[in-house]
Amino acid sequence: MSASENQPDWNKIAEKFDMWLPQLAPVGEALIEQLQAKPGDRILDLASGTGEPALSLARQMAGEIEVIGVDAAEGMVRVANKKVKDLGLNNIRFETMPAEALTFDANSFDRVLCRFGVMLFEDSLQGLKEMFRVLKPGGHFALAVWSTPETMPTMHWSYKVMAPRLPQELHPPVAKVTSLGGPGVLEDMLFKAGFSDFTIETKTFNYNFDSFDAYWDHVEASDILKMQYDALPEEARKEVRNEIGKLARDFIVDGQLVVPHDFHLAWGSK
Repeated sequence: MSASENQPDWNKIAEKFDMWLPQLAPVGEALIEQLQAKPGDRILDLASGTGEPALSLARQMAGEIEVIGVDAAEGMVRVANKKVKDLGLNNIRFETMPAEALTFDANSFDRVLCRFGVMLFEDSLQGLKEMFRVLKPGGHFALAVWSTPETMPTMHWSYKVMAPRLPQELHPPVAKVTSLGGPGVLEDMLFKAGFSDFTIETKTFNYNFDSFDAYWDHVEASDILKMQYDALPEEARKEVRNEIGKLARDFIVDGQLVVPHDFHLAWGSK
């Protein structure tokens, strides 16, 4: 995961990023389902963050597969490897490594997956080229990227409310986060990376919180928008919270906050 272009400092928020894992779990499950791992497979997880969905896959097929996860942020890798130790797993490890410059041999993995990482690479096309390079002929891949800004409401809210109050260099990174979400963008990039046999589907999952207050507490505690939030004066922070709260009203269901988010799921083979 990159730390540029207004993104969070992934090293500094690594210990807190796990707060979002329950919300993102459906995406990891969809990736694992499409990856179709088999006993004996050697599997690479790109931009693993704090370890998911690689850890879930390793637990599900303990003793049957080898999983290697990589991430550009050393802090994320440190947290992920601690989980490996705590869980007592011996079929998975994590290494600090940018997706654009993998040190693995060509044709050395049976399967590669990546959850919400490709659009955050410093060079998304180069990262996909590396994914293609390390896959064995006939090897499978599965990846997920966010769709368009409008279908990622929580990020869209933050941008809409914070951007007018911040200099451009501190705007929430909605453009980068959704850079592969437009029509045909991911498809074109996969072709350029060397892939020709793949499918892309748009899917939806929900963020679920007991209330808007619970959601906003989550945002603040996880530091996911710390760069932007810290740049606002105290009074402006209150205004931001209140304005985003108004935007969230349309997503209150039986008193709970239920926010659908779209993502593109791509899978195929080399």
